[in-house]
Amino acid sequence: MDDTVDSQARRFGRARVQRSAALLEDYAELIADMLALDGEARPTDIARRLGVSHVTVVKAITRLKREGLATARPYRGVFLTPAGEALAARVRARHRLVVDLLVAVGVPREDAENDAEGIEHHVSPTTLDAFARFLKPA
Repeated sequence: MDDTVDSQARRFGRARVQRSAALLEDYAELIADMLALDGEARPTDIARRLGVSHVTVVKAITRLKREGLATARPYRGVFLTPAGEALAARVRARHRLVVDLLVAVGVPREDAENDAEGIEHHVSPTTLDAFARFLKPA
């Protein structure tokens, strides 16, 4: 393994970027789920589902809007833009793939669902492709 200063900096930098992106991904996925199930995604309900404060949700929604992933209307909640919907779909597919792999190697489904919440944000496209190839029947 290459442990030069530059390679370590790249790995740690990648992890920081992924943590930042994970937050937006979780919000987009949850908002999409709420819109599909309830027809609305209000900040108060988002906060309750994520177990965070209303202020935290408002900051995240502001960031989603700034990134072009969401819109919000007073008294109507939050809605995803086409880019936000595409992000939510990618995150959901990645989550399903990670869960399916974990279950395939013997992890109980509930644990796989919980573990996938963290793993899904830190897996490279190369690794996801390998997961998909592994799961594909020969």
